[in-house]
Amino acid sequence: MHREEANGAGDERLSGVVDRVSFFSPESGFAVLRLSSGADEAGMTVVGCIASVSPGQHIEAVGRWQNDRNWGMQFRASTLSVVAPRSHEGMENYLASGMLKGVGPHLASVMMGAWGTDVFTIIEGQPERLLELPGIGPKKQRQIVESWQEHKAVRDIMIFLQSHGVGTARALKIYKVYGADAVAVVSRDPYRLTRDISGIGFRTADAIALSIGIARDSPLRARAGISWVLQELSSRGHCRVPETMLLDSARQLLQMREDILQEALKSELTVGHVIAEGEGEDRHLYLESLWKAEQGVAEGIKRIASGKLPWGRIDVDRSVREAEERSRLELSPSQREAVRLALTSKLLVITGGPGVGKTTIIRTLLSIPEVFGLSVLLCAPTGRAAKRLGEATGREGRTIHRMLEFDPYTYDFKRCSSNPLNADIIIVDEASMIDVVLMNRLLSAISSKAAVVLAGDVDQLPPVGPGAVLADVISSEAVPVVRLTEIFRQAAQSMIIQNAHRINRGEGLLRHEGPELTDFYFVSASGPEEIRRKLLSVVAQRIPERFGLDPLEGIQVLTPMNKGPLGSQSLNTLLQERLNGGGGKRVERFAVTYGRGDKVIQTINNYEKEVFNGDIGIISAIDDDDREMQVLFDGREVRYLFSELDEMAPAWAITIHKSQGSEYPAVVIPLSMLHYPMLERNLIYTAVTRGRKLVMVIGEEQALATAIARCTSKGRLTGLAAALRLPIG
Repeated sequence: MHREEANGAGDERLSGVVDRVSFFSPESGFAVLRLSSGADEAGMTVVGCIASVSPGQHIEAVGRWQNDRNWGMQFRASTLSVVAPRSHEGMENYLASGMLKGVGPHLASVMMGAWGTDVFTIIEGQPERLLELPGIGPKKQRQIVESWQEHKAVRDIMIFLQSHGVGTARALKIYKVYGADAVAVVSRDPYRLTRDISGIGFRTADAIALSIGIARDSPLRARAGISWVLQELSSRGHCRVPETMLLDSARQLLQMREDILQEALKSELTVGHVIAEGEGEDRHLYLESLWKAEQGVAEGIKRIASGKLPWGRIDVDRSVREAEERSRLELSPSQREAVRLALTSKLLVITGGPGVGKTTIIRTLLSIPEVFGLSVLLCAPTGRAAKRLGEATGREGRTIHRMLEFDPYTYDFKRCSSNPLNADIIIVDEASMIDVVLMNRLLSAISSKAAVVLAGDVDQLPPVGPGAVLADVISSEAVPVVRLTEIFRQAAQSMIIQNAHRINRGEGLLRHEGPELTDFYFVSASGPEEIRRKLLSVVAQRIPERFGLDPLEGIQVLTPMNKGPLGSQSLNTLLQERLNGGGGKRVERFAVTYGRGDKVIQTINNYEKEVFNGDIGIISAIDDDDREMQVLFDGREVRYLFSELDEMAPAWAITIHKSQGSEYPAVVIPLSMLHYPMLERNLIYTAVTRGRKLVMVIGEEQALATAIARCTSKGRLTGLAAALRLPIG
């Protein structure tokens, strides 16, 4: 092995031969390698990202030594690459490593005996000479040459990308998407990376573009910048933006003259990548995909709302009366009026906070004699919300993705306008969570004959994706809306529900006094350290002892942010160590350690496994031999290869945004002025309404008061409400 200083920043350069590949993920490129030891030194572990690697290959690594708590001393490489060896022995080991298809130890020895250290030159420049050797026919020759060329292409691509400032992990992502065409694609239009490669933003693509000689005032750069600004605004929830806002943001990003930006915008409008609505100062701009989604939602709502009722003309008062008798439910006057409206409306919105009877209205509607015999579909955006809806109504609840029959092979839904859902009535719960893109797909799959009920709490956080469909539909006044405000007797006894409504009105919390147990507590704490200490005590001891709730399945910590001392990442490390820090088999992937009994959350939609963003499970087994992990999601076992663990994260603590659509027996909410950028009324309201039996807020009085008082978010920039007000046609 060879070591030397790599640069003035303290990095070292390390080179040697791979003795063992302890772990390698083809998907992410993450590798743990053991380099063979020389006569005078012990072997060493190298960790980093590489396109491909096999024992016997020579590698070069640039990075630093790190003493890992679990794995000891390691060399963590920022750059890791395979290099061609120069010595006779090194070349033979390289060929014998299995890197080239068809070449094993015996043939490697034959090739080295025939050509010595010229072997690589002959494979690349005179491949026909391979046929001179015994045991190599035309088929094996093709295998060797193609395999050599593939590895050379990977090396060339990685060298090209790294020479333009792209790190190994990102270079590997680019290679995985574009393959052998990567150099040509990136050279032609490096800004494609922002559209095609997850995790690569405009600044990375722009650095590559400038490095390969694309001018700062290039029209290509201007057009890419305009599209990127729209993409960034959509990631904040906006569908459309005023033209002046777009151009101001693009000017800040690109530092370009106004005339170049205007010309670039004109080009994007001409080819249809950007869509304009309105004129002059009222002109707004969309990404094409979001404009189509918004128009699709508006058209779908108008189409469904204007059709005939599937139950025909009925005596509404008699039907409601019979439904009450049949279901043994006694409706309040406001609930009775809501059911009447549902029976006379093809598309209805029901909104309101906790304890106001949204589910009671749905159950009553489904027990109407004329409705009871019709085909009904119940759905919600998340698995937990769908399960809760099914339990409340006594019918099967499904996720929207499952109901629309997502096909992972075509990466599309089977249910659509040409293959609509077979149902007379479709009830959609937690509709406030549904973004404009998913709502468009849902509505397009609903036939004009079906009636639709959209139920949700419009005062909760808006969807993670772009748009604010439920809020826009309500504000448009284009369809009937039932807004429930009356808290019913049983619900009114809950301090959770009382305080949720007080928060929504901007009022201070009711505080509990006395020794008897209640369902809502505020625990005052000063500063992050005291909050962390009290939170750990509450989750690990006080709640389990006083309320009999299991920390694993009964308690969920909800925090406003990911980062910081009170963020989900830091709290997960703390809680995991306290609640599941004993012995047992563990696996470390992507800088996170997992063990049997850990709580985890899915962070992306995985349609093949039918596990979706926000689903929480518990690790039930870890199998080192098969390199896989088993996770239980609501009693269903799902298997993950170790290489797939980048799609999950620890879930002892999760962000409030991730909790949307879910309920937990108990929630614990840390609140500090460190969370100031996130402190908004709808955030704390959403967190409090996630608790079913117990809510405990631990934090600073000032942070709580700020969150309740602050309702300054300007909402999302969309055009759906205006589109719904336009006449059909």
